Amino acid sequence: MIEKRLLAGMLAGCVVVGAAACGSKGLGYGDPNSIIAVMSADLWEEASASVHAELESTIYTVAEEKAFTVTYQEPYAEFWLELRRFKQMLLVGTLSDPWIQEALDKTVTAEPVTGLGVHQVRDVWSLDQAVTLVILPEGGGLAELERYLPEVHELLDLQYLYYARNRMYQSGIDSALADTLYAEAGFSVLLPEVYRWSRLDDSTFVFRNDNPDPSELIREVFVTWVSPAPITLGVDDVLEWRERMVAQYYSEPQDVSTDAMLVETEPFLGHQAVRVQAQWLNPPDRGWPAGGPFITYGLTCPNQDRTYLVDAWLYAPGKEKYEYMIQLETILGTFRCD
Repeated sequence: MIEKRLLAGMLAGCVVVGAAACGSKGLGYGDPNSIIAVMSADLWEEASASVHAELESTIYTVAEEKAFTVTYQEPYAEFWLELRRFKQMLLVGTLSDPWIQEALDKTVTAEPVTGLGVHQVRDVWSLDQAVTLVILPEGGGLAELERYLPEVHELLDLQYLYYARNRMYQSGIDSALADTLYAEAGFSVLLPEVYRWSRLDDSTFVFRNDNPDPSELIREVFVTWVSPAPITLGVDDVLEWRERMVAQYYSEPQDVSTDAMLVETEPFLGHQAVRVQAQWLNPPDRGWPAGGPFITYGLTCPNQDRTYLVDAWLYAPGKEKYEYMIQLETILGTFRCD
């Protein structure tokens, strides 16, 4: 339901309202995960804690990091003209509230917004803008809004996932590389074309994107395997294997911090698998601090009698890491060995 609504909203906008109307609007401000929340001051006083708790839920990268940041704006108060042009807007009110009516008057949707609940319209006050509407009943307040907040979170989170994945693949998907890997090595992975790759030995491959500057941002994926496949594979086995590969092949040493380590042993892509997410750190003797998150899978492909180590790590000092983690997880999710 939400995916259909999201796709419908994406198709609205310039195509629907016409090039002339869109041409009069400037580009939106802010990041895709920065949300301007608009509602009456009285409702915000009651609802602010609930809105922050639902929409600013955290994910773990190297520390707890907010998926979204919410900023309140009172309708038509100071800064309204500027903040209403942000890329992500959340408008809460009834159909008779003027800020809701203004948003609806400035856009054209395939179906008119007349009912209660969560709706999304696009390009209202700026281009590339998503305005999420929560339509409350007349006299509705905190209780009614809290009913809809989980749906709002799900919608915005799905939209951000689409954004992060689409942005990663803007350079194009290197399907030729995937075909080459499958033909020559028996596995494939769908990488953006900006990644460089090399084969370090018969069973070891590295894929790296350090644009624009490796001192600012590195995304790297490492694939190796052993055959015959071991009978059992545990967390300690995966971490010890990764440690050996880091010492042998990685450009810099990486110690592993087990603080807040996340472990899953559910099947991955239909294969027996162990997933570890944790933080890597530069050893103290390197003389300069560095670190970042990594995601490692140990997974067995019985048809090949191989067990793979598939590792993705990130170096992004001073940057929010959620978007990059989505991208690395997406790449890992394209891994195939059958």
